Amino acid sequence: MDVQLKRGLLDLCVLAAIAQEESYGYQIVKDMSPFVEISESTLYPILRRLEAANCLCVRSVEHAGRLRKYYYITPLGRARLAQFSSDWKELQAIHDFIMDRGKQP
Repeated sequence: MDVQLKRGLLDLCVLAAIAQEESYGYQIVKDMSPFVEISESTLYPILRRLEAANCLCVRSVEHAGRLRKYYYITPLGRARLAQFSSDWKELQAIHDFIMDRGKQP
């Protein structure tokens, strides 16, 4: 898969994983695992990138004597998810075109 396409889709997957409620890194990986394979070492740069883009915010909470970072989606992050949803039909049309034209004669 194209690296840039995969990167964008993983960003959206992370936003979707925290869309219903805030979560922390390990739990996000666990929630995504039935659908997409992602490691914590891949997740944390995504979280930093999404935070820098104002698509999510982070808060720290003490848990078992350590600070745990909880991530939650912002209105801009929700807008990004909504945009993907509206773009899906166009992506599906592109997929259908590629599959139809890419067939062996």
